[in-house]
Amino acid sequence: MSKTLRLTEKWMQRGLWLVALVFASFLIGLGGTLVGDLPKVEKQLALDDFMDAKAVAALRASIKNAERAGQDADSALEQAQLKQRVAQSDTAAARETFNNWLATRRATQLADQDPELLARTQALDALKGRERAAGTAVEAQQQAALDARQSVERARRQMAGLEQTAQKALDAERRRVELRVFLYRLALTLPLLVAAGWLFAKKRKSTWWPFVWGFIFFALFAFFVELVPYLPSYGGYVRYVVGIVLTVLVGRQAIVALNRYLERQKLAEQLPDAQRRQELSYDTALARLAKGVCPGCERPVDLKNTEIDFCPHCGIGLFDHCHACQARKSAFARFCQACGAAGRAGATSA
Repeated sequence: MSKTLRLTEKWMQRGLWLVALVFASFLIGLGGTLVGDLPKVEKQLALDDFMDAKAVAALRASIKNAERAGQDADSALEQAQLKQRVAQSDTAAARETFNNWLATRRATQLADQDPELLARTQALDALKGRERAAGTAVEAQQQAALDARQSVERARRQMAGLEQTAQKALDAERRRVELRVFLYRLALTLPLLVAAGWLFAKKRKSTWWPFVWGFIFFALFAFFVELVPYLPSYGGYVRYVVGIVLTVLVGRQAIVALNRYLERQKLAEQLPDAQRRQELSYDTALARLAKGVCPGCERPVDLKNTEIDFCPHCGIGLFDHCHACQARKSAFARFCQACGAAGRAGATSA
């Protein structure tokens, strides 16, 4: 088609295509911003929204108190263990001193040292009692720390159960929100696609075709880029079903369009040559000839063969002779390339 255009017209056509692309880019930017903001119409969900607030607050307070009690018990346990080690050390030192004194007492066999033996024994018993008391304190703090840890574990298990139940509810609600947001996007993009189809069918060759094509590009981008990636998964069933439906619809339209085209071609091939030539536009005929096909039936024809003047498939005239100089020329040319005389197509146009 571009080979039949004038040079200025060709560059202006390219400029208008640039206008269409720029127009489409701004529409795509606006549509992308709008589609991106659509999820904001839904409330942002959190796990706490699906949990009993009072029960959660009580469990969290219980965990906090138990953790604090455990920390206090650990600190007290360290102090108690330190005291126990001191008492054990004192007892061990006193026992060693007592054993040495007792060995000396046996060697001397002095009876007047019996009161001192009783005093030393009582002192050693007192130290042993302190050691047992320190051990009891250590065991008490160990029990307190164990109770605090077990309390934390119980509260956390209860919290985990609430969170697991809430997570299931949150996932289900997120799927519903995802479906609603997809329907919002579909409600926004589907009318655009329908409008783009109508514009393509009715207005793509109108005076304002750059804006028409810009809107068509925008609608296609909005549907296949802004919408399709957000299709809900549900194991892939939705995507496959949507793909099947779209394929059936597009395929049906393609089949119907092909059958209509073939019917029109059959009817057109039965018309007289002159009438068929009048129904073909000049640019369309030249574009098809440039592709090496018949302008009437669009079947391949060897146009370089000088012996072929008519299409062997549909019979339409492809070449004739100038009435002024008798040069062989295209039957669709408006003027003779040899002498410039108006041809049959040029006379009809005039």
